[in-house]
Amino acid sequence: MATVDLTEHDFAATVEGNDIVLVDFWASWCAPCRMFAPTYATVSEEHPDMVFAKVDTEAEQRLSAAAGITSIPTLMVFREGVVVFSRAGSLPAAGLEQVIAAVQDLDMAEVQAQQAARRAGQRTPQD
Repeated sequence: MATVDLTEHDFAATVEGNDIVLVDFWASWCAPCRMFAPTYATVSEEHPDMVFAKVDTEAEQRLSAAAGITSIPTLMVFREGVVVFSRAGSLPAAGLEQVIAAVQDLDMAEVQAQQAARRAGQRTPQD
């Protein structure tokens, strides 16, 4: 699947309407972003069951701010609408594949329980 461009108008619907969504926050003037783009596009072709999206931080400044983006490129991965990975910096293809495998292997019932505990103000094993 080719990458898709997201805006603040379709971001939430895309993240909430798909099981796994990877989002690359980037800018055209960012050299590391341009270096990561071909890797991201190639890996997207190997995972047609996932959404590989891109957010241009210059064009979508409000969305980038709302996502807390302070450095680019930043890769965020959502599963079932929940942020399960967020990291600034580019990744090699093997690193991106490792992230994807880890996200696929997540026990989402456990992730949801941890989030509920955090919302209730309880400590979780990861805290």
